[in-house]
Amino acid sequence: MTAPKTPIREGRDLLTPRPLSVKRAVNPHASGSAHLKMGRTEILATITLEDKPAPHMRGSKEGWLTAEYAMLPRSTADRQARERNLQNGRRHEIQRLLGRALRSSMDLKFFRNQTLYVDCDVLVADGGTRVASILAGHAALHDFCDHLINTGKLSDWPILHNVGAISVGLVGDEVRVDLDYLEDKVARADLNVVATDSGLLIEVQGGAETGPISMQEYSQLLTTGVSAVQGVMKDMARQLAAVH
Repeated sequence: MTAPKTPIREGRDLLTPRPLSVKRAVNPHASGSAHLKMGRTEILATITLEDKPAPHMRGSKEGWLTAEYAMLPRSTADRQARERNLQNGRRHEIQRLLGRALRSSMDLKFFRNQTLYVDCDVLVADGGTRVASILAGHAALHDFCDHLINTGKLSDWPILHNVGAISVGLVGDEVRVDLDYLEDKVARADLNVVATDSGLLIEVQGGAETGPISMQEYSQLLTTGVSAVQGVMKDMARQLAAVH
């Protein structure tokens, strides 16, 4: 069997993520919002604060954060049908990942008896939509919290950790950061690494695709992923600070 061709990257080396750009306060109706581009992948994230506790948080001293994820019909080459009632397994899995990642970033004691909704909509998909959604969600939460501080609704910054994510994979024998769609299709293994800008690990999702990999390869993927998240978060912090 002929081995799959190794995709050639345009304008970046194997350990460099795709170009990142983020703009916040892009939706005037949302409590916080951000538009994020990572290569050709584009995400719109919005924040809604509801003065109602999640059912399982009634009586708790903390609020709750939940996330929703959707791909717009023409975010891909073929039209994605809108989901009306039942959600597919992939979407449900991604929503749970987003919720866990973004909850870990927040001090929810500031939102007692309230629920934060983070809605992430994929405008254009070219691989890495779940990690890009975590980044967009974090940027939208930053915008939301900045507004609360500037309007005097909060005196303390409620974001405990700056949380980001990146994909990392083995394409042939090469470790590559931030796989696009063509690379993801032929990767021997790929991980989605969620971590903080200080290098603390939150979650790892993924594994081997075409056969087992060694512990050394897995460790290399993980270490590379955490380091790449730190670099991406440094770039994001610079862009968020430049927007007022």
